Amino acid sequence: MTEFTPLASLIGGMMIGLSAVLLMLWEGRIAGISGIAGRLLPPYRDGAFFSRFGFVIGLVAAPLAMIALGAEVSQTVSSNIPLMIAAGLLVGFGSVWGNGCTSGHGVCGLSRLSTRSFVATGVFMATAFVTVFLVRHVIGA
Repeated sequence: MTEFTPLASLIGGMMIGLSAVLLMLWEGRIAGISGIAGRLLPPYRDGAFFSRFGFVIGLVAAPLAMIALGAEVSQTVSSNIPLMIAAGLLVGFGSVWGNGCTSGHGVCGLSRLSTRSFVATGVFMATAFVTVFLVRHVIGA
């Protein structure tokens, strides 16, 4: 069971939306995490390495900052290594095949009323529902 946290969720959603708007304003780019992280690796096509690096550092630093402020931060990861490898490969393949990830399509694409993003987000969500059901009730990972 997960905890119901409407205020924290609202604030987090507002911060994600604000960061997506600021990235679009300052860099002219969509805030898709898979694209940002993927472009940290060579070949470098533009001079935006440091802004991408800063974005990813911010993702890592955010929970550390919350801990420093006294918040309790927890993350549960499966100990099933083959399952984690398969999941990582499927997510990576899906984000390349879908031309973006949940943040690019779900946050930025939906707000731009992109048909492709509506379809992609529907596929992401349906896959997530099935995956959670299988993991909780069939696989038991």
